[in-house]
Amino acid sequence: MTSSTSTAFPPTEPLTITTQRPPWRHTFIALAVPNFRIWTAGNLVAMTAGWMQRVAQDWLVLELTGSATAVGITVAMQFAPMLFLGLFGGVIVDRFSKRLLMMITQSTFAVLSLGLAALTLTGNVEAWMVWAIAFVTGLVTVIDNPARQVIVTELVGQKNLRNAISINSSVFQLGGMIGPAIAGVLLLAVGAGWAFAVNGVACVLVVVMLGLLRTSQMTRLAPPPRATGQLREGLRYAIGKPTIVWPVFLVAVFAVFGLTMPVLLASYADRVFHVGAGGYGLFNSMIAVGALAGALLSTRRATVRLRTIVVAVGATGLLQATAGLMPSIVPFAVLLVAVGVASLLFLTAANSLVQMSSNIAIRGRVMSLYILVLLGGQAIGGPLMGGIVSTFGVQAGMVVSGGLPALAALVAGIALARRGQLTLHVVMKHHVPLLRIEHRLAA
Repeated sequence: MTSSTSTAFPPTEPLTITTQRPPWRHTFIALAVPNFRIWTAGNLVAMTAGWMQRVAQDWLVLELTGSATAVGITVAMQFAPMLFLGLFGGVIVDRFSKRLLMMITQSTFAVLSLGLAALTLTGNVEAWMVWAIAFVTGLVTVIDNPARQVIVTELVGQKNLRNAISINSSVFQLGGMIGPAIAGVLLLAVGAGWAFAVNGVACVLVVVMLGLLRTSQMTRLAPPPRATGQLREGLRYAIGKPTIVWPVFLVAVFAVFGLTMPVLLASYADRVFHVGAGGYGLFNSMIAVGALAGALLSTRRATVRLRTIVVAVGATGLLQATAGLMPSIVPFAVLLVAVGVASLLFLTAANSLVQMSSNIAIRGRVMSLYILVLLGGQAIGGPLMGGIVSTFGVQAGMVVSGGLPALAALVAGIALARRGQLTLHVVMKHHVPLLRIEHRLAA
């Protein structure tokens, strides 16, 4: 019997199963589309500046309160709206122009950022003010983030969609790596207030770049008709596809525990290695260096399958947990580079697989679920990891932040193996036994 979900939409875009890497000249082939070039430049600015503000506000709250738990509350206020309202954002994105929605959201971000900059630079800022602005920013993010994921299809069409999704997801994650590094430099040089001002100006620039997009060259999709039950429809669709539900599950666990690096690195810089804002910027720079390498590698990926996701999150978790055991700053910083590479590869692979596995007519709702667990998970993880750090110490917090995603990867691998979707083989290479994971495609 065919489900209503499967009959409600045309067939999903087929997954690429080629085993050959693209030639180097095609590494960024989607950027040959003028609209996508403009969009990518603006998106990189937006994501970098947005994460720069988040890290700066975390550090500002730490300075104002001296409490890791208060920093966790800041993270929670930023991401809680996505946790509770994220799916509604997907419905809105499926119905309206993504370009227009983002022009509105980026304009709102600009007003909020410049307001926080004014409060900070005049010395009138208090922790509750930062929390309030972070919360409103989170409300706007409910619409902004799924819109920036789904707009890619309208910009490039189907031909280079896979490459465009890979580039877009790399930029999405890369901003989260580079932004904190730049924030560390600005915090040391001029303070948090100017970091907020830079983000406000960046948001204005993004609005201008969105206005430069040539709408005549965009592939506009007819919105789905208004109907009741569209949220449930989106959830049923996602749950019914292993290539969507398993990456979403692993991203959720990683978001709660593994993506709380601002809380952890701020405490490492302040309490463990005693290197202040400069060291905080250095740690984030190490992750950014790894993320840059990971972004390049992600565009060279021949295929993305469930095994890619499972192995990548497991490796990321183990590297992050190992970093928590490092006794000195040099090996700790080196491992942060490896964490940056692995986490970028995992998150871009998960993003690509979820998007390519979902039909365009419902992709806004599917990606809102993805963004919900990615950002909403951090709303839970922020105060949770802040409490763990305050109670057990930052080293224990780092071990937990990596160990639990690695455990989730093990659980996912076992569950998929039991269903026959992943099989384990021991192969010999140069007389060394190696474990190989294979993905069995459904008939």
